[in-house]
Amino acid sequence: KKRLDVHRPGNRNGLAILIHSGFLASACVYSAPLTMTNVFFSPRAYCKIILHAAKYPHCAINGLLLGKQKNKDGRMDLYIEDAIPLFHICLHVSPMAEIALTLVDKLATRKGLIIAGYYLANENINDLSTDRPAHRIADKIAENFNNALMIVVDNREVTLGMSSSPLRMSQFVEGKWKLKDRANIIYEDDIAHTDAMYSLLKAEEYRNLVDFDNHLDNIALDWQNQKLNKIIDEAVDKHT
Repeated sequence: KKRLDVHRPGNRNGLAILIHSGFLASACVYSAPLTMTNVFFSPRAYCKIILHAAKYPHCAINGLLLGKQKNKDGRMDLYIEDAIPLFHICLHVSPMAEIALTLVDKLATRKGLIIAGYYLANENINDLSTDRPAHRIADKIAENFNNALMIVVDNREVTLGMSSSPLRMSQFVEGKWKLKDRANIIYEDDIAHTDAMYSLLKAEEYRNLVDFDNHLDNIALDWQNQKLNKIIDEAVDKHT
């Protein structure tokens, strides 16, 4: 199967947000025992991250993860329910970022979820680094949720015929970001190993994805991606 054009030339960008404006500062602080937690990733969240990266192979992209914790056998596991695409152009423009983050925070509260992490893909296909601006927002999320995730998309592994997840996941543990053991990452409905993602990419469903750059250009576009969510759900139902 043909490899996607995922090369991201040029210098990478980051999300340099002026946190002092108050976003997240007043949010509730969620805590859990620092045990070896499992992370469960919903098909919707997984697919939207990949589709965001596929839609803008020439750009750095970023977004937020929404989730919740559940007590399972005395361990607080993390369930990532959704991903909210943020930017592909204005990653470092504070006023736009603050608008987006405020809206996402309200959405999470309404759905009974928390902002549980941050994802990014760099411009360069070989770049798996996280720069200072990315760490700034991830650290701020971790201040309010101490099991937060930070995900980097490995662009080299984003292909039509992906047989494994290209997501490189770190979790905030004891004050540090530590690479998450793949044994503790569970992709629900085995989404990383089914044809659902292949079918979505082949049908170019990433064209239906709306991030906040799109929404701010045209506020009629739905940054919650309700249409795309339905498309993803249908693809998963068909292939699982």
